[in-house]
Amino acid sequence: MDQIIVLVTLLAALIFFVWGRWRFDVVALGALLTGALTGVIPKDDVFMGLSHPAVVTVGAILVISRGLILSGVVSVIGNYLQQFGDKPTNQIFVLGLAVMVLSAFMNNVGALALFMPVAIQWGRTTSTPPGLLLMPMAFASLIGGLLTEIGTPPNLIISSVREAATGQRYAMFDFTMVGIFAGIFGLLFIGLIGWRLVPRRQSRTSREEIFQMAEYTTEVRIPENSRWAGKPLQSLKLSKEGEVIILGIVRGQIRIIGPSTAEIIKPGDIIILEGNTEALNSLAKTSDVEFIGEKHLVKELLGEDDKGLFECVVLPGSIMVGRTAKSLNMRWRNGLNLVAVARRGQRLRTRIGSITFQPGDLLLFQGRPDVIGESMQILGTVMIGNRGRLGSKPSDMWKATMPFVASVILVALGALPVEIAFTLTAFIFLVTRVLTLREAYTSVEWPILILLAAMIPLGEAFESTGAAGTLTRLIFDMGGGNSPVIGLTLLMFFTVILTNLINNAAAAVLMAPIGLEMAGRFAASPDPFLMAVAVASSAAFLTPIGHQSNTLVMGPGGYRFHDYWKMGLPLTVVIFAVAIPLILHFWPLNIVAGQ
Repeated sequence: MDQIIVLVTLLAALIFFVWGRWRFDVVALGALLTGALTGVIPKDDVFMGLSHPAVVTVGAILVISRGLILSGVVSVIGNYLQQFGDKPTNQIFVLGLAVMVLSAFMNNVGALALFMPVAIQWGRTTSTPPGLLLMPMAFASLIGGLLTEIGTPPNLIISSVREAATGQRYAMFDFTMVGIFAGIFGLLFIGLIGWRLVPRRQSRTSREEIFQMAEYTTEVRIPENSRWAGKPLQSLKLSKEGEVIILGIVRGQIRIIGPSTAEIIKPGDIIILEGNTEALNSLAKTSDVEFIGEKHLVKELLGEDDKGLFECVVLPGSIMVGRTAKSLNMRWRNGLNLVAVARRGQRLRTRIGSITFQPGDLLLFQGRPDVIGESMQILGTVMIGNRGRLGSKPSDMWKATMPFVASVILVALGALPVEIAFTLTAFIFLVTRVLTLREAYTSVEWPILILLAAMIPLGEAFESTGAAGTLTRLIFDMGGGNSPVIGLTLLMFFTVILTNLINNAAAAVLMAPIGLEMAGRFAASPDPFLMAVAVASSAAFLTPIGHQSNTLVMGPGGYRFHDYWKMGLPLTVVIFAVAIPLILHFWPLNIVAGQ
């Protein structure tokens, strides 16, 4: 009965994960509470995941990643990369290698987000569509996670599972022996062949092409006898649900960008408005303002480089996901005007205030440069284009890199456990003001931590109730019992299917016990089976929902759901073909004689 409860709970969680109606952390928490209420998870173990080393380490790495962003380290790297030519192959190799190496030591979504502005800006200056660069970079970030123990949460989970089974966890670079060859061959495939499989659509690459600002802006003058003169801007009631947005005011020689709604209107003011045609026509009929149509004032107000306009991408896990601009009230809370929203390379034409945000949406904000950096962090977005590195503090570069490198060395030498070393680095970042306490807390992706903390006790119950053994018998019945190599291959196959449908950390939690069970049935070492799960958990190349990196590039790249497998499927085959013999070479089966 316990096995049935665990399997039904996990199956229900899997269905909800794929459905996507509720966030994955909420689904995982519901599954955890179900296990607690039914008794399959002992009451003393329900919240043991919160103190698990993997959860602590992931949290510390997220804080460290934010510190490296703010220190300006990646800005220097990004500027250096752009000297490597304008051919897509060169760009993909250079960007892919940079993202892959960084992903080995920091959060892979963070590494990808760091280089997205570089890639998009580089593509725009060389007429390379972003779609040819972003998916290869996303896949490179996943491959980079294979290189070290801290490269991705599944590796930390697998290391903890090994410690529970054998008393010893994997070392920092134990994953490198397989990961480095998978990385080399994976990047060669992506750079030489893979990017050519990405659909070549007529994508718009520049801000002007995507958002077509000129088509949606107009200028109105406040007459001397206007009833609005002497009243605040909010009294104009120009829009319902953000249909018309005030970009600025031209008052003689004074230029006011993104004015406050409390700004008093004066006779003769020219107000720059942005909105769809219907909203502007409605305004013309209901307001006693003069439409003057001098479109050059937009450039005059904002400047030739669109000063005050910032492009951002909504990150997975952002507080914006599933909410509307009206409910977020960003103008009042964050000092931002949401000017336009694009999805999959096309500007959305619906009322901007009623658009429900999705991960990967491309947003055009207007705001003051001194507040935009912090606001983007609070909202959970990443800036792209020329303004993508606002808020960096280059003077902190060495204060960030030295503790980080030292922590990696200490872990590699076995002087400190990974969770202590990286928590210490995060603490040093705070003490030395590489980042503030608020920046540290907002950099932590709490949904990921809750997911891990909830799934770890479920994984324990999955193994302890015998449910993992039941599923292992099914794999054996499918032919996996004929030889350890076939069993290992099937284990990787099912892990890949699972990791492309749900979070890769959850896939590792569920498949690691099956790997241990399979090793036991073959009387073999658990290492090759655990390594197989680790590699397959990072091979989320087939769908945009399998990993946050894939979701992040979907909007800016203009991809559709089915675009991913076109490059992702052959890449998965390449990774399998390289990883399986390497796993068996570096981590022999060591089957006990007579078994």
